[in-house]
Amino acid sequence: MGKGKSTFRLRYNAPAVLTFTLLACLVAVLDHLSDGLFAPSFFAAYPDFHFKIPLEYFRLVSHVLGHKDWEHLIANLTFILLVGPMLEEKYGSLAMLKMMLVTALATGILHVLFFSTGLMGASGLVFMMILLASFANYKSGQIPLTFVLVLVVFLAKEFVQSFEVDGISQFAHIVGGLCGSIFGFFNWGTSRK
Repeated sequence: MGKGKSTFRLRYNAPAVLTFTLLACLVAVLDHLSDGLFAPSFFAAYPDFHFKIPLEYFRLVSHVLGHKDWEHLIANLTFILLVGPMLEEKYGSLAMLKMMLVTALATGILHVLFFSTGLMGASGLVFMMILLASFANYKSGQIPLTFVLVLVVFLAKEFVQSFEVDGISQFAHIVGGLCGSIFGFFNWGTSRK
């Protein structure tokens, strides 16, 4: 190439977030092709947990990849793709993957223990990332006002919506938000800065 000309290449800039996105889309496509049987079979956590079945343990984490429909998936991926790469840049891909896995496992276990319905979707991850993002400028010994405001708005919204019968697990949102708050407050993972 001559001087003055620049080329642009696509870069897999956020491996944890992009791989999660591709896997969730693959699950949605396979679910669509199976007339809605694939995701509930492998990517949903259920309250009737059977300790001797290995698939049950997989579901405690895999539920974040399964979604009710395309609208549900797109709503979650919009936030994940917006906030996730910034967080992955700050904390690194491995730490981001660990935070996603811990959040998925925490929401899966707590949902199985305390609720009588199944759980699908990445909204717990979404709320983990939203609360974690509010710690972007966190300094030891200080509580960011952005975190306080996001927490107040977030908790108020989830409290009000918890009285609606809408098939949405506000509990998963709250657990995800708590995980993000803990990760941010204790600077969990290895910050690159």
